[in-house]
Amino acid sequence: MTRQSIPEGVFEQIMSDVLSGEMAPGELLPSERRLAEVLGVSRPAVREALKRLIAAGLVEVRQGDATTVRDYRRHAGLDLLPRLLLRGGDRADELDLEVVRSILETRLHNGPKVAELAAERGSPDAAGLIDGAVGALAAEEDPVERQRAALTFWDHVVDAADSIVFRLMFNTLRATYEPALPALATVMAAEVSHPERYREVARMIAAGDPAGAKRAATELLEPATHGLLTALSDWDELR
Repeated sequence: MTRQSIPEGVFEQIMSDVLSGEMAPGELLPSERRLAEVLGVSRPAVREALKRLIAAGLVEVRQGDATTVRDYRRHAGLDLLPRLLLRGGDRADELDLEVVRSILETRLHNGPKVAELAAERGSPDAAGLIDGAVGALAAEEDPVERQRAALTFWDHVVDAADSIVFRLMFNTLRATYEPALPALATVMAAEVSHPERYREVARMIAAGDPAGAKRAATELLEPATHGLLTALSDWDELR
């Protein structure tokens, strides 16, 4: 490893052990010196990695300088999602289906509200960008690129909603979702193959109709989401 990548490698190794459960919540990590010996790296590299682990909510330093594993479900942030979704790599059979379910449920809950806010707060320029994204989606034939076009559509809708919390949440979900686009192409095809549903959301936003935009977004997301959740349940049983 290069000098710059050594702390990253230590961080990745310990994070993997925490997320896999190999290091359980409440378990004490070895001392800096012991970790450095076991991993074959310097103590400053271990120290830098531990700082990142603390910032990520994965470990904490308790009285006496003992470093303890934390329950990431209670203390970590959304920035952990990409690692949780593709714990083993980037193939479809390595997706964590529970994380996929959570993302789908979050989209279904938040998407209609974001569309509602976009209709309340969006400008004509924002409506034009949203409409343009629908046109790009409708013209695209490649299933992966259709998903990318759908992400651009929602990116403009989130901008129009003018909510920093929804924006930051979307940023994280997009960062999680994009690396998995090829793996999700099949399961997302039912949703992104209906540009007319996106067009209706865009029309309601342009019309300044919050209730209509919320309803149209629900009609866009709900059927495919329920279908996807059913498919994921069946897929999980077969694995």
